[in-house]
Amino acid sequence: MDPILQYASLFFTGILTGTASGLFGVGGGFLMTPVQFWVYTGGGMESTLATRLAFGTSLAVMIPTMISGATAHNSRGAVNWQAAVPMGCAAVFGGLAGGTLAAHLPGIVLRTFFSLVIILMAVRMVWHVHSCQVCEPRGSTGIYLLIGFLIGIVSGLAGIGGGVLLVPLLVILLGYPMHTAIGTSSACLIFSSAGAVAAYIINGWGVAGLPPYSIGYMDLVTFVILAVTTIPLARFGVRCAHRCSGRNLQMVFAGVLILIGGMMLVSG
Repeated sequence: MDPILQYASLFFTGILTGTASGLFGVGGGFLMTPVQFWVYTGGGMESTLATRLAFGTSLAVMIPTMISGATAHNSRGAVNWQAAVPMGCAAVFGGLAGGTLAAHLPGIVLRTFFSLVIILMAVRMVWHVHSCQVCEPRGSTGIYLLIGFLIGIVSGLAGIGGGVLLVPLLVILLGYPMHTAIGTSSACLIFSSAGAVAAYIINGWGVAGLPPYSIGYMDLVTFVILAVTTIPLARFGVRCAHRCSGRNLQMVFAGVLILIGGMMLVSG
């Protein structure tokens, strides 16, 4: 594959990912992972290695991207830190567990899991007709710890920050307004992504066939190309999110997830 085409694809993916991260409170792995998988396999890389590398690199990009998005949401009062901190701390351990397990599973299993997770969450968001705009969100420290650990496991297994699951859970189960769910998810995913990417780095250390300038299953060249666009665009996405209704955000989010999930199911 032509290197210029590779870099251009990653650059524009970063633009879309950063915007989506700010808009929806997600890490953007559902966009970055399929594109990276296509780039790596197009260059001749074996599919399982390409999947793990795409997952690990996507998770690494999410950390600075979510920091950018979370600070912008926090400035608008849309982050519940009492929920984000315990969920994030638990998600670190869940991410380590999920990332370690993923490093020993075949690529087809990881891609199928990734696709089914985001399609199911998209369908559930369509079913959830409205979100509460004024009621007090429910939840306790114990619930937040449990949710965070489960989100971390999914994050490590599916190569995503976990926001595609966390935002619907906060809205549907705990009564969060959509914008508060997005902001709180952004803050939590900083922690969950860090735990998961640590597992990918550790388990990918010294593996044969990785690209130059890789640290375990994290490609530093791809990381830089993506992060240089995702970080500033995340703040742009936050501005867009706070100009939209919660329901419109849910519908657009669900449509994108179904499209990407379907494409990933038939990839490779």
